[in-house]
Amino acid sequence: MLSPKFLPYFILLSGSFLHAKTNIIFIMADDLGYGDLGCFGQKLIKTPELDRMAKEGMKFTRFYSGSTVCAPSRSVLMTGQHMGHTHVRGNAGGDMMRQSLRDEDITVAEKLKESGYSTALIGKWGLGEVGQQGHPLNQGFDYFYGYLNQVHAHNFYPEFLWRNHSKHILNNVVKPAGTSARAGFIGGAATKRVEYSHDLFATEAISWIEKNKDNPFFLYLPLTIPHANNEGSRMFGDGAEVPDYGMYENKDWPKQDKGQAAMISRMDKDVGRILNLLTKLKIAENTLVIFTSDNGPHDEAKHNPERFNPSGPLRGMKRNLTEGGIRVPTIAWWPKTIEANGESDQPFYFGDLMATSCEIASSKKPVGMDSISFLPPLSGDLNKQDSHQYIYWEFYERTFRQAVVMKEWKLIRSGMNNSTIELYDLSRDIHEDKNLASEHPALAQRLISYMEEAHIPHPNWKTPRTTQK
Repeated sequence: MLSPKFLPYFILLSGSFLHAKTNIIFIMADDLGYGDLGCFGQKLIKTPELDRMAKEGMKFTRFYSGSTVCAPSRSVLMTGQHMGHTHVRGNAGGDMMRQSLRDEDITVAEKLKESGYSTALIGKWGLGEVGQQGHPLNQGFDYFYGYLNQVHAHNFYPEFLWRNHSKHILNNVVKPAGTSARAGFIGGAATKRVEYSHDLFATEAISWIEKNKDNPFFLYLPLTIPHANNEGSRMFGDGAEVPDYGMYENKDWPKQDKGQAAMISRMDKDVGRILNLLTKLKIAENTLVIFTSDNGPHDEAKHNPERFNPSGPLRGMKRNLTEGGIRVPTIAWWPKTIEANGESDQPFYFGDLMATSCEIASSKKPVGMDSISFLPPLSGDLNKQDSHQYIYWEFYERTFRQAVVMKEWKLIRSGMNNSTIELYDLSRDIHEDKNLASEHPALAQRLISYMEEAHIPHPNWKTPRTTQK
């Protein structure tokens, strides 16, 4: 690794601004829907800080997650490779080696660390356990605090969190949800709730930023709310774990609905704390903050998703390849570089963090990436903007499915025998109601050819050629 002192450089952005090496903070909610924020149309849940972030920065209205569920979406984010190329392509059940990144995988954190950045992961990882190649400290992060295992991460009042390689014991008491392990871990729900993991992550993130404010840094902050505690849903009928209902306490709603709303507003408050801290430390103008979600919204906390319309104008939710499962609310904030009230409708996705980070850090993008930089719209230099020929997804649960987006066109295929083909014009049909496959057979075939090109078979992830029952 090169020493930071040998890596001084400056990035020239539009408007003749010179920025020293720019800090990057990537904040990711878990299972937050496209319509869950006020600035994306939410009416009942209050998100004033994220709304302010959008007003002072830029909304991306066609930003896509890496996948429609947790682990593969994070693999795409970290590796800059879409679902046809990235190593982790699904939530792997009990076989955690399938869900671990490898030594040969190059992550965003590794590239930024090579460029002299301090790097930290605070929150939920899901791409490698202790003793595995995919552990965060083996993937470019200097510091890690949080959950390694995604089932462990269901419980917001856990008995412990990981700090690097050691357990940080908490004062919660957890009742296991049976005796069988899932994803290599026996999940559960707390019967004694003292320390709320989200609050610990927010405090840890603020402390880490303060300690690293004088050096270029990359903070990856994958939060766990508003994901449901799935085990809590099954055991107690309430998976919306939150210390209090806050402003929703007196709403005439079921407790699960209050909890869902309270989680989102609690997260909103903490994003505001981070933005205010950057301003206080006088590093806001040299810090790019991105907020997004790992996939579409869930319906697993026993709340009523219809109350909040979490997908907004989109159809589908988590585990769907319709827009509601993969299009995610995304905001970028970078004072004096991003013009206020900006908006981009160009299609980008999680894999583009790699190229963007490399451009910011003046680092060469690794070979074999499915990644373009979205720095030009942030800096206002649209003449230098590349575009994707297409963006690709695949999903292995229940029925094997694929999706591809090419500009305004979207094709979804179930199975690999073309028995079920859906073609939509997203410019006119954002809800994906009218299947145009029969009207545009040549176009459908072109998009199918992109699917065939994008999918590289992987021994860990079997792809049946026919639709599964």
